[in-house]
Amino acid sequence: MNAALTVFSQKGYDGALLRDISASLGITKPALYKHFESKEALWNAMIEYVEQYYSEHIGSVSDIPIPNDWDTFRELSLRQIDFTLHDETIKRVRKLLTVEQYRSERMSALATKHFITDIEALYTKIFVGMMEKGLLKSANPELLAFRYTAPITMMIHLCDREPGRETDIMEKIKAHIKQFLHEHSEK
Repeated sequence: MNAALTVFSQKGYDGALLRDISASLGITKPALYKHFESKEALWNAMIEYVEQYYSEHIGSVSDIPIPNDWDTFRELSLRQIDFTLHDETIKRVRKLLTVEQYRSERMSALATKHFITDIEALYTKIFVGMMEKGLLKSANPELLAFRYTAPITMMIHLCDREPGRETDIMEKIKAHIKQFLHEHSEK
C-alpha cells in the first residue's frame, strides 16, 4: 500500500501506472495483478489502507482523551501537529488529496474529511469536554473548533509548500495556540 501511495502521490491517479508500482516493489506487473485485478482495485485498497492508518495514528472522535488542563491540551495539539507534519505516510496522503481533490469527487470528499471535518469534530469534542470541566469559557464548541483548527491547517499546508519555513511556521502555530488559550480559557 505504501508503494501505491508513493506512486499515486507523485503521479496522481491518471499518471500512475501499475508497472511503476510493481517496479517500485521489485515485482512484475502480472505479479501485482495476482493481488489486485485492476488499477482501480489497487486504488480502492490504498484508500482503505489510508483510512485505517489515519484512524490508528490520529485517533477518532470516540477515543480522544479530554485534557484536564491547558498544558495537556497544548501538548496534545503539538503532538498531533508534529505527527501530521512529519509522518511520511500522512505527508503523501496530504499531497495526494491536495492534487486529486480537483479530479475526483471521492478525493474531494476525502480531502474535506481529513483537512476539515474530522479535525473539527475531534476538537469540538475536546472543547465540549473542557467546557464541562470548567476549563473553557462557555461558547459554541463547533465554532471554537473551526477558529482553532483552520489557521493550523493552513500553516500545515504552507509547510508542505515551503518546508524551509517550518521553524517560523511552528512559532506562528505556537503563538496561535497561546493566543487561543488566553482568549478562551476559564480563569
